[in-house]
Amino acid sequence: MPHDTAALVEALAAALTARGWMMASAESCTGGLIAGACTDRAGSSDWFERGFVTYSNAAKSGLLGVPAELIATHGAVSEPVARAMAAGAVRQAPVQVAVAVTGVAGPGGGSEAKPVGTVWFGWATPAGVDTECVRFDGDRAAVRQATVAHALTGLLQRLR
Repeated sequence: MPHDTAALVEALAAALTARGWMMASAESCTGGLIAGACTDRAGSSDWFERGFVTYSNAAKSGLLGVPAELIATHGAVSEPVARAMAAGAVRQAPVQVAVAVTGVAGPGGGSEAKPVGTVWFGWATPAGVDTECVRFDGDRAAVRQATVAHALTGLLQRLR
């Protein structure tokens, strides 16, 4: 599996193009870095449709249809919210697949239950929505970059 972001994007582009599929991103803690990584590649409009930057809870609800009650009950950084974000991206965009991320990039904002570096991922494909929680080490930039790489790797794995 390639480790650098450009190689991940190349592999993802090939996998999506081979199927004639489009993707979307639904991002909180990465603030659009996944969309940015995808659109750094020339020709990405053939397979990348749109990115939702839903940093606030209101944006998660308004743009992706994440129920406010879900966020109130579980918190924005949770499995149900990551799942709802990924499903919402597929619902709101003409795409077959989506990746969603919601986490605590730091340096503040963490708690005992959800320390800095905690990120929930959601991957929506025609087979359904998969989720995963990962805790990354490092500063804010390191957590965000690791999140981008893991999000792209996870989607690529689900396309293979």
